[in-house]
Amino acid sequence: MTRLPVDPARLKQQFPDLADEDLDAYEQVTRRLLGEASAVERARLLRETLARGRQARDKKASGATLSEGESLDLRYLQAVAKMQGSTVKR
Repeated sequence: MTRLPVDPARLKQQFPDLADEDLDAYEQVTRRLLGEASAVERARLLRETLARGRQARDKKASGATLSEGESLDLRYLQAVAKMQGSTVKR
């Protein structure tokens, strides 16, 4: 099994807003990304995953039901958004 670049427990500690489903999506997608042999393919797959996540977000907002893959892409997009937030305490 591919080793993750950052331990999910550490992510949860650093970003307490991450839910278990966020971490699950992070793990699944990150393992899939790291399974790609070339950096070019990893970058392509990441771009496609994020684009599908945005499409899934729009689809869900319109009231449509998401497939399992769309749901995973949306959860990954949401997890990344939570991790992009500032870590500075106010």
